[in-house]
Amino acid sequence: MEKTPLAENEAIPRGIQLLHDNFYNKGTAFTLKERKVLGLEGLLPPAVFTIEEQVMRILENFRKKPSDIEKYIFLTALMDRNLTLFYRTLIDNIEEMLPIIYTPTVGQACMEFSHIFRRPNGLFLTAEQKGRFSELMGQWHEKDIKVIVVTDGERILGLGDLGAAGMGIPIGKLTLYTVCAGIHHRHCLPVLIDVGTHNVNQLNDPLYIGLRQDRIRGDLYDEILDEFTTSARENFPGVLIQFEDFGNRNAFRVLTRYRRRFCCFNDDIQGTACVTLAGLYNAMRVTKASFKNQRILFLGAGEAGIGIGEMIVAAMLEEGLPLQEAREKCWFVDSKGLIVKDRDYLTDQKKPFAHGHPHLPDLLSSIQTLRPTVLIGVSGLGGAFNRKVLKTMAEINRKPIIFALSNPTSKSECTAAEAYTWTEGRAVFASGSPFPASVLDGKALIPSQANNAYVFPGVGLGVIESGASQVTDAMFLAAAQALATQVSAKDIADGLLYPSFQKIRHISTVIAAAVAQMAADQGLANKNIPGDYFNHMQTCMYDPRYVPYV
Repeated sequence: MEKTPLAENEAIPRGIQLLHDNFYNKGTAFTLKERKVLGLEGLLPPAVFTIEEQVMRILENFRKKPSDIEKYIFLTALMDRNLTLFYRTLIDNIEEMLPIIYTPTVGQACMEFSHIFRRPNGLFLTAEQKGRFSELMGQWHEKDIKVIVVTDGERILGLGDLGAAGMGIPIGKLTLYTVCAGIHHRHCLPVLIDVGTHNVNQLNDPLYIGLRQDRIRGDLYDEILDEFTTSARENFPGVLIQFEDFGNRNAFRVLTRYRRRFCCFNDDIQGTACVTLAGLYNAMRVTKASFKNQRILFLGAGEAGIGIGEMIVAAMLEEGLPLQEAREKCWFVDSKGLIVKDRDYLTDQKKPFAHGHPHLPDLLSSIQTLRPTVLIGVSGLGGAFNRKVLKTMAEINRKPIIFALSNPTSKSECTAAEAYTWTEGRAVFASGSPFPASVLDGKALIPSQANNAYVFPGVGLGVIESGASQVTDAMFLAAAQALATQVSAKDIADGLLYPSFQKIRHISTVIAAAVAQMAADQGLANKNIPGDYFNHMQTCMYDPRYVPYV
């Protein structure tokens, strides 16, 4: 395992400056010898603690916090104070802390970001700085950046346009790159491109941290994105760029514009599709059905829904279905009803899934007519899978597959309890946000969470370690297949579609190895991985431990 990398003759700060440096600081874990040599005597209490003892103190205080947002603020303060302790605590307590640093709490944190802002932990690039992006990136204190997560803040989870307050998402995603896949935090850069916002509440908030202007569109927006991607590659050659939470009007367009020219992907399109496909593979193990015989109905036809549809089509092609037949397995309902060929104003992304069929006005009529085996919600419409919808799915299917994937919790199409109750406990259920177990007729029903954190960290590790020049859909298909294999027969018997997050580092290693192998198979790898891919990924993962300074 890689520990905190200290270069030969690296200058370590001294005295109070050392205690204020979150990269080098160990707090009460500095040894007596280190305290003497580094000018810390008198600046710390006399007791010396191990990192494990420090984690105990962190957990004690974390669990006393009265709300999830207070826990988020507490962990952010720890990040600002001591990065090694921050990551050690998260890795050792991932299941407890994941809902705080990621969904659902990160959504609330972004809503309140301007009010809880303490210290910048990423790079803010604004439209007013156009022409200087390369210079500003060059000012970042770390030079060996391997992965950037970037957003323009237009579609933060299911919460919409939050502008500069969306910075909480890149910070959270990159935290998971380190926690889940061992990519050292020194190699990670969160970026917020501030092109304004249409959110009136943000613009009228006296504490809003972003530009107070309407959101930029058109050619100027494209010029800003072009400058960002070019500047990123100039400053950090070979960097992986993850596009995150861009609005529907830009997400597909931006991905198409750059995916052949840069090493990049969109997690909302490809990552969500990958984790959903893995869940569907395992749903077939639960229902004992054939994947290629499913009929899948989506509520929502934005970047997540269309991305999942395209990934399902790719998987069905691999199983031998012709392209048109595979597409006809996927049906979409949007705000105007069922997407069919003779509807007006279909986007280019929707057209491949517009089938020849009479128009249907809503979700329920589409279920009653099409009789789907799988219902996937990516609409951001909380409660859209109501009692009638779920009871109808249960009348049609012995084991209806229900994926309510919208985030955060308030936007979920249904809760786990609703899915189980209204299907008489027969639903094969997964959600985007975590839900507690339900008890029905004395039986515990444990819901699965289709969490992108299963996928994107491992994909990133595989891409970085293989030196892949592009990120392809085939890599995500390989990642989905790898993730699906990590669910045991016992898990399947219990109705679980995803493995325990306690094993996330092992899962990320398996996914990284599969992605690196695919990069090599496609001729896109620029690094030679000696020996076994899995062992290589294990050995290169950062494991946060203190190293001696003297």
